[in-house]
Amino acid sequence: MLVKTLQECAARAQPAALVEEAGGWWLRHSPGDAWWVGSVLPHDREDRVELAESFCTERGSDVRFQITPGVCADDLDDRLCDRGYERSHDMSLQIASTADVLRQAHADVGEVSTRPTDEWLAAWATVSRRDAGAERDLLSRVEHPSAYAHAEVDGRVVAVGRAVDEQGWAGVFGMATLPHARGQGAARSVLAALATWAASREASHMYLQMVKSNLSAFRLYERSGFREVCTYHYRIRA
Repeated sequence: MLVKTLQECAARAQPAALVEEAGGWWLRHSPGDAWWVGSVLPHDREDRVELAESFCTERGSDVRFQITPGVCADDLDDRLCDRGYERSHDMSLQIASTADVLRQAHADVGEVSTRPTDEWLAAWATVSRRDAGAERDLLSRVEHPSAYAHAEVDGRVVAVGRAVDEQGWAGVFGMATLPHARGQGAARSVLAALATWAASREASHMYLQMVKSNLSAFRLYERSGFREVCTYHYRIRA
């Protein structure tokens, strides 16, 4: 199934510090990283909720499940609701043809490197308000080929993003633009650079995950040729 494949590619592109597989369930723990990196992926129909809860609580972390209709058990969302889990963060999984992204770019192509520079991390950390050191550690765990793109204004990095190539798909992550540079095409330059890199690796399609309420990002990706293939959300219990 495409959705399951892409979500597992995304999990490998944002690798948790510890991953244990139980059947099709991915139990993940990643202190210091963004909370979704440590979310449980319940990717088969078996009931392993208590196992996942034990895995998380033994490590002192909140319990979070990524719920994707058609991938998880049909009744899992209702069962977690009954157990006191709150619904959070409605998300969108989107895909595009790499060629379409390049055709729609209409922007100068940003620069690409194979590793995150200090400037790349600083811009990302400023926008995301997360720790650059923890992100550097996470990125060091990525095993598949990666690209780090940025756009500059007056010699300063103002927008960044990265892509990871796996199975002919280039996943887009870490898109961030400094507030003063928004609406000026910097993000489109970054996306064009990532699409150019994807094409050079013969990755014919791209995918990304985004918060559905981020309307400015939604418009950017829609104009760039992306379309939604599914929605998903999280169930979280402290």
